[in-house]
Amino acid sequence: MTPTTPPARSHGHAAGRPQWGLGDVLAGIGASLFLSTFVGAIVFAVAGWESTDDVPVWGLALLQVPLWTGYLVVLVLASRTKGHGIVEDFGARQRWLDVPVGLLIGVVTQVLLLPLLYLPIFQLTGTDSEELSEPAERLASGAGDATAGWLLFALLVGVCAPVVEELFYRGLLLRSLTKRGLGDVAAVLVSSVVFALIHLQLL
Repeated sequence: MTPTTPPARSHGHAAGRPQWGLGDVLAGIGASLFLSTFVGAIVFAVAGWESTDDVPVWGLALLQVPLWTGYLVVLVLASRTKGHGIVEDFGARQRWLDVPVGLLIGVVTQVLLLPLLYLPIFQLTGTDSEELSEPAERLASGAGDATAGWLLFALLVGVCAPVVEELFYRGLLLRSLTKRGLGDVAAVLVSSVVFALIHLQLL
């Protein structure tokens, strides 16, 4: 009996190497910036907010939706039409052991490693840990005293933002860089710089 070749998958270039790349990264960043600026201007006008200090946590969550939409729409389209899907292309999978191990590494890094990394930055820039934590404290102040506000804040900062941004910057961007021949260390550094620049917080 002659073996048969399994049928090719139905979307994009799934039978071969994914065809997404830096063009899709630029499209995602452009779409997210355009949508967040356009929708943000409308929301600010309707709500009557004059600055970001006036925005409550629910408003902050609302303002993030167009930003994340730009990232996710491009990411999903690129993976479905030019690749094998988000799980295979960008490693969007999880094992039960990932949560405790990730929490342990995260806590140790936050408590021990980051303070050491920031020491030379503080010395070079004349800043301190209070200035470093100021954006996070300003963000947290919008949660108010209500439990619902803090739950929304936790969902926003601890779940939605990390998942969407990691998929885009550590998935699409980083892997697009390695596809173009950049080494792993260089790709991590470049994607980190782009991520930092997008957030417009120099420190």
